[in-house]
Amino acid sequence: MTTALVATDLDRTMIYSRAAMGESPVVDGDLVCVEHYDGAPLSYLTVTSAQRLRDLAAAAVVVPTTTRTPEQFRRIALPGAPWRYAIASNGGVILADGVPDTGWRQAVDAGVRAEGAGLDEVTAELRRRVSDDWVHKFRIADELFCYLVIDVAAQPVGFLDEWDHWCRGRGWSASQQGRKLYTMPSAVCKSKAVAEVRRRLVADGTLAPDAAVLAAGDGALDAEMLVAADAAIRPRHGELEALDWRHPTVTVTRETGIRAGEEILAWFARYARIGAGSYSGSDAPCSPRQSFQ
Repeated sequence: MTTALVATDLDRTMIYSRAAMGESPVVDGDLVCVEHYDGAPLSYLTVTSAQRLRDLAAAAVVVPTTTRTPEQFRRIALPGAPWRYAIASNGGVILADGVPDTGWRQAVDAGVRAEGAGLDEVTAELRRRVSDDWVHKFRIADELFCYLVIDVAAQPVGFLDEWDHWCRGRGWSASQQGRKLYTMPSAVCKSKAVAEVRRRLVADGTLAPDAAVLAAGDGALDAEMLVAADAAIRPRHGELEALDWRHPTVTVTRETGIRAGEEILAWFARYARIGAGSYSGSDAPCSPRQSFQ
């Protein structure tokens, strides 16, 4: 049996675009490209991170956990694959051996319907509030949530807080990661999906009953997953860093940018060798911005 499950966010936690690499000097020979888009290289990790991720996948159950849709996730050739389980669409999709679990998605959809407004109502209100002056793209993701790609410099002051306030009363929340502004139903969160994957792996004997859950992520959409884990780590950059978000069980890296990815993987390797704990993912909150105010 394996004694640790590692749930890790990808963008700006494990993998990095050129713009997100940070100020630490990185030469091309020290980079591994893991994603191409429209024929051009897009996302990287360092050679050191690539080897550490392979080693970690051989020693623990690694579950890539991303807000990307399944189609966007499949663009990534992540070292250590194939993955028994991966989590996409911010927890709305569990991929079992690469195939979306229909039962899980049905349960998520039912939860969204029960807890608040529908996607059509939310997107209609959001379209009413934004303009082409500062919004470059308006995207619906997996028929679950939506996000904007924006010009941050032109973004109206106070927009995020005002929009998040409107969403809160309707079972949704808003958060921003750089140029992307997400609007997410509260029923869709990574921690619930991680808890379900852990339950399945314990049931089939892959994980020890007291196996620890370790987690990493950089954004507000990762916060509930970090809190729910037995131990977690976040990079010293990104949305949570900008919010100065802290929690007693969450370590903050010394490094920033792509070098933080190396540090996170070293941390995972160290903690995966330490005993187990008890995971509270199914009870974790899924509206992280509330804890920032």
